[in-house]
Amino acid sequence: MDALLTHGTAWIVSLSLALLLTGLVAGTLAGLLGIGGGIVIVPMLYFLFHLLQVDPAVLMHVVIGTSLATIIPTSVMSSRAHNKRGNLDKALAMQLLPGVLLGVLLGALTSRYLAGTWLTVIFASMALLIAIKMGINFQAAPLGQHMPARIGSTAFGTLIGGVSTLIGVGGGTLSVPILSSFGVPMRTAVGTSALIGCFISIPGTLAFIINGWHQSQLPPWSLGYVNVLCFALIVPTSMLSTSWGAALASRINNQHLQKVFALFLLITAAHMFYGLLQQHT
Repeated sequence: MDALLTHGTAWIVSLSLALLLTGLVAGTLAGLLGIGGGIVIVPMLYFLFHLLQVDPAVLMHVVIGTSLATIIPTSVMSSRAHNKRGNLDKALAMQLLPGVLLGVLLGALTSRYLAGTWLTVIFASMALLIAIKMGINFQAAPLGQHMPARIGSTAFGTLIGGVSTLIGVGGGTLSVPILSSFGVPMRTAVGTSALIGCFISIPGTLAFIINGWHQSQLPPWSLGYVNVLCFALIVPTSMLSTSWGAALASRINNQHLQKVFALFLLITAAHMFYGLLQQHT
């Protein structure tokens, strides 16, 4: 991160513009494709922090913690909007809540002791799977006509909360297909997933702040593993552009856009895996 400290105003302005652009892209794609912004923000922050020479020991932790923080305001606003439209099943969200919180706790504890290399492997693997799913438009087979009882709901909630915390997303990447597989209408699945995003992002962000509190290699303007500068610049533009993306959704061929985004995730995963190989050769 010394590169940031030794550069002048032009460098900081360039970084700020890159972060504003990150928010614009994340919000627009979230509105267009119905995906969570975290799956966009994580790879873009990963590339930016590499350019800024952030210490590899903390790079991925800061990326994930910051991504979770940016999800808090967007998931709160999104869940409120979906609730007004009647697309949020509060009872279903409460059914999943114990498992989701348990998953967040397990994910936060795991990330505390995992090296950044392993967090990168986990995200790259998930990005690869999502890219394949979007690229071939894979639809999961139905798992049932309704969500299972307490034990099953807790298990699925734990999976959603744990994986989402480890890769820095709000949960929609997992919860929407899982809920849809149990017969939940797509609009209700998306709306309920927005509330689940609140359950994940708020405690997840607090956990990453605590986990990184005493780290000495953190980039400037960081609160634990959450970079406040990135948060402050990404959130406003992502919240603004989400509505733009939603408005554009009816005018753009989403299938073509999904394939382009799948290619982006594929390149991201390949770059991450290549970087890991370079570190170990």
